[in-house]
Amino acid sequence: MSDLPLIVFDVNETLLDLETMAPTFERIFDDQSAMRLWFANFIMYSAALTVAGEYVPFTDIGAAVMKMLADTRGITIKDTDRQELTEKFSTMPPHPEVPAALRKLRGAGFRLFTLTDNLLEIQSRQLEHAGIVDLFERRFSADGVKRHKPSPEAYAYVEKELQVKPSELCLIACHTWDTLGAVAAGWEAALIRRVGNDVLAVGPQPHIVGDDLNDVADQLIARHTVPRPPSRH
Repeated sequence: MSDLPLIVFDVNETLLDLETMAPTFERIFDDQSAMRLWFANFIMYSAALTVAGEYVPFTDIGAAVMKMLADTRGITIKDTDRQELTEKFSTMPPHPEVPAALRKLRGAGFRLFTLTDNLLEIQSRQLEHAGIVDLFERRFSADGVKRHKPSPEAYAYVEKELQVKPSELCLIACHTWDTLGAVAAGWEAALIRRVGNDVLAVGPQPHIVGDDLNDVADQLIARHTVPRPPSRH
């Protein structure tokens, strides 16, 4: 077996099923595409604030974007709606293949970590509710460096904390903006094609692309392990 990279996972949508929030957004906005519009704007304004040199906690951005979108449509968000969405965001289930795929990677000798824009306490609640928190050696939040992904500082924060070189890390995410940032920082990266996500034809490219985490896990294991020669009798 060769030296294995440390695997760092994005959490929202990569490991946890964001689509479970869609019915609540559809009810509030009377629009089937409302959740995707919210999430796209959520990421855009997270990046915009970071580029502008302003740090705002991730969930605060999400709440502000939801209000902005509601204001553009003349919709009033009720406190009960906010509470429901906060609860759903904190308790999203894992995608069906995720627990077994994580265990497969650990069984192959990979060490697993997370890096998310969420605050650590929210991330911890998400992973505990999903039943996969114990599969990760350590969890990181961009809040630790006050710079959201895909800023170079977010990835460098993990490098510093783990005391490793960029080339020793591999990010797994379902968002091209995230793999783009990781590869630009010198990491290996794998992209999962979740619903509405795919490869971008420009910029730094992921080294691995798969249809789900099990697919990506198999490719990583094949890429980084050397088959043992057959035993001689």
